[in-house]
Formats: sequence, structure tokens, C-alpha cells
Amino acid sequence: MASEITEILDRSAVQRALTRIAHEILEHNKGTEDLVLIGIRTGGDYLAAQLHQKIAEIEGVKVPLGTIDITMYRDDLGSRNDLAMGQTDIRFPLGDRKVILVDDVLFTGRTIRAAMDALIDLGRPRNIQLAILIDRGHRELPIRPDYIGRNLPTARNEQIEVEFDAQHVPVSVSLIK
Repeated sequence: MASEITEILDRSAVQRALTRIAHEILEHNKGTEDLVLIGIRTGGDYLAAQLHQKIAEIEGVKVPLGTIDITMYRDDLGSRNDLAMGQTDIRFPLGDRKVILVDDVLFTGRTIRAAMDALIDLGRPRNIQLAILIDRGHRELPIRPDYIGRNLPTARNEQIEVEFDAQHVPVSVSLIK
């Protein structure tokens, strides 16, 4: 059976959502003081880089940017054999910082739980806020995003795909039925 693919957001819509999220982050945190961005590898790290750029354009300040790999923190590690280890790259202390954790799609909440476990192993942030591009529902854990590009309720068997170009800039978000 062939999959039906529906584009939900094009490049312009994704960029508008990210610009809005950047403004919301700055407004909520009253600027950039003690603010850091950490993207979940892979997808969230590309979006964190985009937010990093937008915050720099808005505020004229480059906040620290990092990437976290959650492979070893996943609760389904034993049942999956297709997971490649990535690299965590956080070159700044997390202690007493306001961490904006960034991911592309929020579904069950298990990826975010794993990312928070990994972050806590690296330090004790003042707080962790969650920025995501797409919230598709179906939470299995009590995880709630602080910044959302778009709410997109889906059926459990549907998929959301965020496509990036060669420079890791998001070009579209599609629903696959």
C-alpha cells in the first residue's frame, strides 16, 4: 500500500514558526542572560542552530549552543538494533543556566525524558524549557512543551517527517499516512 504524503509546512512556514519561537523564548526569559540552547541529535540539533541564529539576529547576542546525544539514555535501547551512537557536544557548564532543549517532533515524550536524564548527568541547570517544531500528541509521559511551532494531532500510525537541506536548514514538514 502506497503512503500518502501531505506537506504541512513549507520552508517559509517553518522559518516563521522558528522566528516566533525565538521571540517567545526571549520574551519568557527576559533576554539572553544565562540562556543556552541544546538540540537533541538529530533534527533538534539542526533546529537549535536555526534558533541560535535567529536569537543572534534579534538580540545581537550569541547564546551558547550545544548538542546532546541520547542513545544510551533511551528506554527502548534493548529492543532496537538500528541506533547509531552520536556525539554530545556541550562546551559550557550547565549549572544554574536556563536550558532550552530543542527537538523537531514531540510524540510520546520518551525522547525528551532521555534528554533530560542526559542533561542532569552533565550538570544542574536552573531550569529546562522545551522548544519543539511539531507537537503531534500521544504522550506516554507527563511532558509538555514550552514553545511549539505547530500542534498537529495525528493518528498513532501516522508519521511526521521534517526534511532538512544539505546545510541542515529545515525545508518542510510532512504528514505521512
